[in-house]
Amino acid sequence: MFTHCMRAAALAAAMLPVLTAAAPLSLDQAMDLAVQRSEATRAARAGVASASQSARAAGQLPDPMLRAGIENLPVTGADRFHTTRDSQTMKRIGISQEWLSRDKREARQAAADAVVRRDAVQAQMAAADARLQTALAYLDAWYAGEALKLTALTEHHVHEELEASRARLAASTGGSSEVLALTAARGMAEDESAELRQQQSAAAVALQRWVGQSADELVPVAGLPVLSEKAYVAAYPAVLSLQRDIEVARQAAAVAASERKPNVTWEVSYGQRTGYSDMLSVGVSIPLQLAPAERQDRDTAAKLALVDKAEAELAEATRAATAEYRALASDAQRLRERIERYRSGVLTPAQQRTEVALAAYRSNQATLASLFEARHAEVEVQRKLLNLQRDLSKTQAQLAFKPLILGATQ
Repeated sequence: MFTHCMRAAALAAAMLPVLTAAAPLSLDQAMDLAVQRSEATRAARAGVASASQSARAAGQLPDPMLRAGIENLPVTGADRFHTTRDSQTMKRIGISQEWLSRDKREARQAAADAVVRRDAVQAQMAAADARLQTALAYLDAWYAGEALKLTALTEHHVHEELEASRARLAASTGGSSEVLALTAARGMAEDESAELRQQQSAAAVALQRWVGQSADELVPVAGLPVLSEKAYVAAYPAVLSLQRDIEVARQAAAVAASERKPNVTWEVSYGQRTGYSDMLSVGVSIPLQLAPAERQDRDTAAKLALVDKAEAELAEATRAATAEYRALASDAQRLRERIERYRSGVLTPAQQRTEVALAAYRSNQATLASLFEARHAEVEVQRKLLNLQRDLSKTQAQLAFKPLILGATQ
């Protein structure tokens, strides 16, 4: 009994990947898988982890220095290289510490924290790009499958019509020209199906590159989130990144400005002499900033210039994001209008033409070739409509997924 249970469990485990692969894949699932397996996202997260570890040490004092040596060692005469014969020779050991003021440590800590926040935005940008590219690949794959269904339907229709035409020819009620025309039409339909299978295969490979698995069935995309212009620009990757660059540059300028006050280093050492009193030494080292206007102030000015540079780049990126949103929103609106016009002005007449051709054929007033021509024209119209819908969905995907998800931890 135990052996049978173990075999059943092993079989279930072996079948699990197959069952998982056979399950329909939704857009949200595809994007989640893409983010989880994105190496660019993993690299960006590693950068955040590195910056976070560095930030923990940014506000600390430098390590103390251990100092040891021998002072006033004779190098000539009878006492040379003897450490115990001369009263001035002593063995010294001490410790020194460079002291940073609280303001300096806080400035360095703030600068390190700003770098962490900037790198966190880089990680969000990598995740957002993975989501966007996956969404575009998903839409290409789904619409390729829908287009293939249309050509398969055409192929089925022309096959039925060819068989009926052959039967009419055998019964001497049809002509050979009709059979030849439908035979050529079947070849064209099969070629169109082969072409779309090739396109679907390429789209499936592109999607698998992001999600890491093949998807036999894709769930239709019900609707995509719509962002306002303000929200789109506020979450635009370049805008957020440059905002963090400005913060980093300002904190770096604050650190440079704090260097105008020199760091003090204190030292305590103990000297041991043989036969004489031991010595204790205490000292303080203070850098002399003889020309702060030529050194420290110039460093600060250089950092402030980087702030101006980042602010100018932010203004330019904001304009670019605004223009991109308006262009995409305009494209989406125009595509929606085209789809509505195409449905009413092209698709509906094409469907009516097919109905009229079918009725005429059934009443022996039209040939099978004319019926096929009407059906083929309708399928072509539906394919064109699918292409417009695909373009609209991809435009909406860019509007929805190019901005960063604010507050996301991915």
